[in-house]
Amino acid sequence: MHDLSVTNTLTGEQEPFEPVGDEVLLYVCGLTVSDDAHLGHARVWTHADVMHRWLEHEGFSVRHVENFTDVNEKIVARVGEDDLGDSESAVARGFTASVIDDMRGLNLERAAVYPRVSEHVPEIIDLVASLVEKGYAYEANGSVYFDVTTFDDYGKLSNQQVDELEAQGVAEQGEKRHPADFALWKAGGVTPDEVAAHRSEDLPPLEGEQGQTWASPWSEGRPGWHIECSAMSMTHLDSTIDIHVGGHDLVFPHHENEIAQSEAATGQEFARYWLHTGLLETEGEKMSSSLGNYFYVADALERWGVNVLRTFYLGTQYGTKQTFSEAAMREAEERWERLERTYEDAVAACDSVDARTKVEDDALRTAVDTARGDFRAAMNDDFNVREAMAALLELTRAVNNHLSSEEYDYRGLKAAIEAFEDLGGDVFGLQLGASDESDVGLAADLVELVLQVRAEEREAGNYDRADALRDELEALGVEVGDSPEGPTYRLP
Repeated sequence: MHDLSVTNTLTGEQEPFEPVGDEVLLYVCGLTVSDDAHLGHARVWTHADVMHRWLEHEGFSVRHVENFTDVNEKIVARVGEDDLGDSESAVARGFTASVIDDMRGLNLERAAVYPRVSEHVPEIIDLVASLVEKGYAYEANGSVYFDVTTFDDYGKLSNQQVDELEAQGVAEQGEKRHPADFALWKAGGVTPDEVAAHRSEDLPPLEGEQGQTWASPWSEGRPGWHIECSAMSMTHLDSTIDIHVGGHDLVFPHHENEIAQSEAATGQEFARYWLHTGLLETEGEKMSSSLGNYFYVADALERWGVNVLRTFYLGTQYGTKQTFSEAAMREAEERWERLERTYEDAVAACDSVDARTKVEDDALRTAVDTARGDFRAAMNDDFNVREAMAALLELTRAVNNHLSSEEYDYRGLKAAIEAFEDLGGDVFGLQLGASDESDVGLAADLVELVLQVRAEEREAGNYDRADALRDELEALGVEVGDSPEGPTYRLP
């Protein structure tokens, strides 16, 4: 019997978690790869990662799928920008590689698969054809739309009524039976107007229709946004999944439409538990690429390191909003350093000659048991990472009190170390005992020193020497770039 309960957006209630089968089927709405990932994306990833880790810790087998949306007008809008590529697929490929690097940098558990939309067009077409055949969708001028009036439960996730909904896809209104109907398949490529809505003013306009297209029974065209996740989750998980995770901004229309098209096609419940992460905000606004108030994951990892970033995210439960600020990052840094320092001191004491077999500190041993119990209770209470982290930090207090003794309780310290490694390391994904954090800082200082020497060589006209320094850095895996503000770099 498992004690985990989760807050289900579908019911608005906190419910006991009971998977359908022996394996938990977990789907995470992934990123549209039209830019590098920012800290708002990383917040969703980190919380989903901790959910995955905790489920496995509690004995569940987890099949985790997270998609890459690599077919989108926002991607097309960046064609020809800088060195991003001269096609939608080239731009998407570059940003997908960047996102994967960020995921690895954040120490995320790997998903079972990372499906891409461009790989699953046949499955999407089959799903759309099924909806047309069953009377839930209709064709208009080569495009296919889902008829929201045919699905009685439409609006059940976002608690809206069909007659009260605003139009979806204003440009398509002339083709649709109901303003809230949404596109499953779009005839043709991306139009110049769609590109212009997302294209930088500094770039020349793209003439004519752009982007990848595929043959279908209705037209040469492209899949709609919402149908993609349904097709990919059904392909790699099942008709019914246990947990669907995504940002709260996706509740409507994306997740509402996923439910309608999936359940209309299969006649089965699509997802049993909908878990939505609160938005990451800066000065009261959602962090997003469109608002320009974001901090790239790669830059944040370079500045603070993976452990401080993860500690920051672990300071707030997934379902609530979180505010990013310099002060919040300093607090996260202090919490991480306290945890890391206590762990390292405990390891050193446990491995010292002053750690004794017959020394027993009941307070320390009780603190370990209490920390484990409190941590488990918090995580089973809707993945309450804030309270779980508080339990770990309370354990640091007991360990530090014990370390003021002249002789140490070997078994008590060993139990504390194992608790830190099990809960802080395996569940929270923190890299306790790793030396790479300080190494990263030293490496960054050394790279900046080399770049300073390179700049001086260029100013002196020694371009061959400057180019040689850049080549040496890149041979070591350091990506070097030049910008009007000065040189930039990315550590391997």
